[in-house]
Amino acid sequence: MKKPVIVGISGGTASGKSTLSNWLEGELSGLNVRVFHMDSYFKPDSVRPKAAAHVTGKVYFDDNCPETIYHEKLREDLAQAAAEGPDVILVEGLFALWYDWLYEQLDLKLFVDCDADERIVRRLRRNMAQRGLSFDEIAGVYLDMVRYRHQQYIEPTKWRADLILNGSTPSPLAQRLVADHIRAAVCG
Repeated sequence: MKKPVIVGISGGTASGKSTLSNWLEGELSGLNVRVFHMDSYFKPDSVRPKAAAHVTGKVYFDDNCPETIYHEKLREDLAQAAAEGPDVILVEGLFALWYDWLYEQLDLKLFVDCDADERIVRRLRRNMAQRGLSFDEIAGVYLDMVRYRHQQYIEPTKWRADLILNGSTPSPLAQRLVADHIRAAVCG
């Protein structure tokens, strides 16, 4: 059985990772594509790590550190999926380029880059509409924790990527090139 092409898609919060992943899944129709969203692997509140904000000291669930993900479960699920023989596996999430065990399996490593001011606006819109959170709740977590964790954990993984894609104004050409590369890797 042929090994699937495994693609990691990383980037900051609300940078466009899921949007790119969804687009690729649609663009690669005709191929057997499996998608893993790392947000589905957050640990439950009872065991999820907490951290105190650097400036305010307020304690938050730390959803922006590698320990918040059940990466062992993700590893098992990816191994099982790979054994089932899909053509392509897409893994998208903050830490898609962080864990060495995952990084070593990736055939293509993508980082979706987007300025922090645009990411916070997107996060505000998304979390207010989809999660019913208030402006102050979202802004507080972002300013107290998310931006620091981004600099600590996410931004350094940019330099592990094969390609850095523009999350502010996605390039249709760049996206097609990525899809064509994946299709060629599967079919070639």
